[in-house]
Amino acid sequence: MHKVILSVFGGAVLVLGSVSVALSQDSKTTTTTTTTVRQATQNPDGSWTVVEYPTGKEVTVNLTPTTLIPGAGGKAVVVRNADNTTIKLDLSGVTGDVSNLNLYAVDPAGVVTLLGPVAVNSGTATYSTTTPLNKFMLVLSPDANLTTIGPDTHIALRSGVPEGLSIIPLARSGEGPGSPVGEKVAAAAAPSYSVPMLNVPSLPARKETEVKVNSANTGAFKRATFFVTPDFNKSGTTRVKAKFHELSDVPKGSFLTLWAVAPDGNFLRLGSTTNSGSPNVATIDTDVNKTNVPLPDFGLFMTVEPTESIKTPSGPVVIRIMK
Repeated sequence: MHKVILSVFGGAVLVLGSVSVALSQDSKTTTTTTTTVRQATQNPDGSWTVVEYPTGKEVTVNLTPTTLIPGAGGKAVVVRNADNTTIKLDLSGVTGDVSNLNLYAVDPAGVVTLLGPVAVNSGTATYSTTTPLNKFMLVLSPDANLTTIGPDTHIALRSGVPEGLSIIPLARSGEGPGSPVGEKVAAAAAPSYSVPMLNVPSLPARKETEVKVNSANTGAFKRATFFVTPDFNKSGTTRVKAKFHELSDVPKGSFLTLWAVAPDGNFLRLGSTTNSGSPNVATIDTDVNKTNVPLPDFGLFMTVEPTESIKTPSGPVVIRIMK
């Protein structure tokens, strides 16, 4: 079994340069790269959901209704191409006498762009369009001349945050005439942090590599052991298993959450655990959770979150790889 040593710290943001990981049975040192993840939190009411869509990947976006048409719903399929982004809408449950909604894209600066009118027939609608934007949220409104998005805007539906994507905070260019006006994101000033890649191709395929976490006080847990198995069951995915031996430092009602992050900054939530009292031990196993990592290389990091269903990391990072 190969071993890699990690160190951890609590309540701090990671800002790392290149790091090296030493395998205990190999005298060679492998230099790893890092990737930067933006840490941002969605408004509690879901009112700011600007994300950057990945190139060449079909992303399904849930459309969330407001109190304007509470029974409405639907999805948007978004595909970012080399020179534009295609959007295909499918709406249902648009009750009342609504016969037309207007689709808008809102960019990171809060600028609103009309993408087109969407005809509603018997409560349903389909619509296809393109936009040169690649970072935006979608808004459907009965109003045909929106120039800003604010608390008093008539909004029927808005896009949610697809799993694996993080919210881009509102970037305000200044105040006064001509300045964009949008809704403030809860963590507009949240920092970025860098996560080192594990250099998974250098680990033995279909063999468990043990990764130990050693620290007197992490601020989240006393001791843990990680196991990484690339090409698990010859599936091309990597299994990650974490055993926590003492969780008494995890605040009651909070969840210690494990994430994988790709070199391009996209991340996957792998699982969560909590302080459930004595004996304060737990395991996160991606094979059990059906979250084995489908990435050729990735980094691992952990945060403490307020809920186990969170899709975007927002809490403090509690792990880093030793330099």
